[in-house]
Amino acid sequence: MELFKTLISVLWMLLLNGNKGCYAEEVVLLNSKETQAELGWTSYPSNGWEEISGVDEKYKPIRTYQVCNVMEPALQNNWLQTGWVARRGGQRIFVELQFTLRDCNSIPGVAGTCKETFNLLYVESDKDLGRVTREERYTKIDTIAADESFTQGDLGERKMKLNTEVREIGHLNRKGFHLAFQDVGACVALVAVRVYYKRCLATVQNLAVFSDTVAEAAFATLVEVRGACVNNSEVDTDSPPRMHCSAEGEWLVPIGKCSCSAGYEEGHSSCEACPPGSYKMSSRQQECFPCPANSVAEEEGSVVCVCEEDHFRTPLDNPSAPCTRKTRAPVPTQLLG
Repeated sequence: MELFKTLISVLWMLLLNGNKGCYAEEVVLLNSKETQAELGWTSYPSNGWEEISGVDEKYKPIRTYQVCNVMEPALQNNWLQTGWVARRGGQRIFVELQFTLRDCNSIPGVAGTCKETFNLLYVESDKDLGRVTREERYTKIDTIAADESFTQGDLGERKMKLNTEVREIGHLNRKGFHLAFQDVGACVALVAVRVYYKRCLATVQNLAVFSDTVAEAAFATLVEVRGACVNNSEVDTDSPPRMHCSAEGEWLVPIGKCSCSAGYEEGHSSCEACPPGSYKMSSRQQECFPCPANSVAEEEGSVVCVCEEDHFRTPLDNPSAPCTRKTRAPVPTQLLG
């Protein structure tokens, strides 16, 4: 372990901030670098994984786990178990690991026993399993290898090669799970662990509100979601609003729409009342129209314009027709004499 403690000071240089997708919302279930207190994960045997304090590139304290028993002659089997992670409805769980790993060729005298990989595993459960860990309970997710490993020369120059790997867990049935990291003889520092799932973020499309929707576990599965019409709008009965949430947390394939009700026209993802002096008779119309000649709409949200004083429409006139002035009936000439 003394060989690897040299890494502590180098953590100052680590870049831990990753980019998030532009379209999906990532619901974070665990982020070890956000915890400044001890993580307190279960490590066994006692001379295996060790929790170490460090700082990131912004001098923010972080907690890491390291193991480096490569000089030991015995076969290594060092386990590290996280605390219980509540699934919170997530269907397709992503595990993002940031770590550094030592090049075995740069360590004299360990040929054949040094490894450059470690194993990632998980176990489902409805509650915290506590600190007692039984290896046979775990399911292996993958063997994790580094794209870049560091050497003694990198240590001397205070240059670290930070690796980021993302793996998935799907089709979970229990309320939560534990992750585990198995070292079989590597020199590795687990810098950050982030666990999350993706969901389609609530949005408005075609005047319909689509609520937050958890992405499905299956990669090719689309979740159909019915939209709810925004205020002062109504559904198109022939084509109700629908969209599909992809496994990557992106909205796809919008179908159908809502239409603004009578007295309202479409604004910015909403229906706005017709201003005074205009009207809209039906949801089938797209926009508000100015009142016809000799008619007024004093209130906003009007569905018809009323005739001005001394003006009228006949019962056969369309409400969109202009109003005409009333004419006074002629007086009989015999009454004038």
